[in-house]
Amino acid sequence: MNRHHYAVFIRNCRLILLLRRDFSEGDPNIFRPAEWRWKLAQVCDDRWHHYAVQVDFPKVTLYVDGEEWRTDEKNPEVIDDWPLHPAKGVNTTLTVGACWQGSDNKTKHHFRGYLAGLSVLIGRNEKPEVLSCLRRCQEGLHVPSMDLLQPGTQLLTNSELSEVRIDGDNRTNVEMLLRRVGYSNSRRFPTPGRRNFRLDTTIICEGKEARPLAVPAIQSYITVLPPPRPGIAVNGTGYVAREYVDFRLGVRVFPDAKVTAGSAARLDACAVSVFPSLNPDHESLGLSGDALLRLHSVTARIDRDGVVLSGADTPYNYQQLIRLITYTNRKPAYYLDRVFKLTCSELSGRFASNEYIQTLAVIHPKEKSSPPSTPSEPPIARILEPAPGHVQLSPHHAQLPEEYATTALRDNSRVSSGSHAVTIVAATCVGFLLLMAVLGAARIRGAAKRRRSAGDELAAETEMAWDDSALAITVNPMDRLADQQDPHSNGQRDEDVDDSGSSDSDDGSFRDDELDSTDCENDCELVTGHHRHSSPRDLEWDHRDV
Repeated sequence: MNRHHYAVFIRNCRLILLLRRDFSEGDPNIFRPAEWRWKLAQVCDDRWHHYAVQVDFPKVTLYVDGEEWRTDEKNPEVIDDWPLHPAKGVNTTLTVGACWQGSDNKTKHHFRGYLAGLSVLIGRNEKPEVLSCLRRCQEGLHVPSMDLLQPGTQLLTNSELSEVRIDGDNRTNVEMLLRRVGYSNSRRFPTPGRRNFRLDTTIICEGKEARPLAVPAIQSYITVLPPPRPGIAVNGTGYVAREYVDFRLGVRVFPDAKVTAGSAARLDACAVSVFPSLNPDHESLGLSGDALLRLHSVTARIDRDGVVLSGADTPYNYQQLIRLITYTNRKPAYYLDRVFKLTCSELSGRFASNEYIQTLAVIHPKEKSSPPSTPSEPPIARILEPAPGHVQLSPHHAQLPEEYATTALRDNSRVSSGSHAVTIVAATCVGFLLLMAVLGAARIRGAAKRRRSAGDELAAETEMAWDDSALAITVNPMDRLADQQDPHSNGQRDEDVDDSGSSDSDDGSFRDDELDSTDCENDCELVTGHHRHSSPRDLEWDHRDV
């Protein structure tokens, strides 16, 4: 279904405004004005024009190039129509450059031309001065004052102030007016470049057969230099640390931000960005709604990526809004810090400020250490004694206040206790190392001594071994019988045996001298065995065998 509610379009060199009333805005059985058709020469002259339509129903006013169009009975043509009939489930579609056909579900009647811009102001009308300034407050020709005109001279201009026509019969007055024509540009930042102009002159002589004299045209130009770039600066503290409680309640991101620009500067946007994006489960950015209500020209858009303030306003007003931006985090323990970046721009981003980076740090609580056990008598009471009041008193001690002296003694006691602990640990380590060195040396010496004694014993046993193969012992049983029968002879024989025994003992002592003193056991065995074999009663040496 096609429901053309309102539209502005061009047809047959006419500018047409369509405005259908809704069924709820009046009696549906009464015709009301619904279409206005203006026949204008500017519509089809292939030049740029500015059109503004103000509606105060049923009155409609048209402004062409900042000037109000004078209406008459036939221009514009007004057509009445029924209000729109009620319908349900029909959505309204706004299109620019064409007309939406709901029955065909596509656009038709496309605009064939160029459209520089479109603005719709809802709820109120703009002042005529503002509409006039939209066209004339930029660049154009500067027209001389009308007070300079003399009788017979007229000054004509077009609506765009791009042409000036001077007609007169006084050459002096025409030259003076021509010298007063100038170029003006009221833009704060005009586009730099070259502006060309042309001067056409026509001379008409008096008389019936007079013909216009052709004068060559003069062409020249004016160069517009680039203006100095405006300085927009945004600064403030770069680091703010807050506790858990502050983040849960909300922390101002830029508490002391300062936005500075020129005296006539008007910012059009400021953006606060955060990376990575906020977690909507427990993070959010906020801005007071009352502050936005006070500034109708600035709007705010808040999402997980940051805050965007847009609208033409002074740097001071933007500064007040920026300081009210808050950051809330219901789980601050998960973060160490959050980094925000602020930039402001002017003239739709043509001039931008520096990047102001703000860091919000989370102060994490520290674990509480157990308080040290306090003795019954504080150590300061035992250490601190009243200084003697005689000439040996140090001047530094005399000038030291009591409270600072107590603090100094506490600090010294802490330092001395720490140094004592380090000394004890170092002494323990050194003593342990010395003990290990002594034990190692003792074990090495014991092992060497055992190896040396084992070698000596082996050598002694080899040297003192008896050669049993060359020794033969003979016992005469008849000597026992003779001794029993003749005791005197036995005594004589005993003396002989003693003599021989003494000689044997001398021989044994000679052998003992040859043995090492360390082989005591071998010596004892050898001597004992020797005496056993040399018993005068049982054994007798056979010197022949020996």
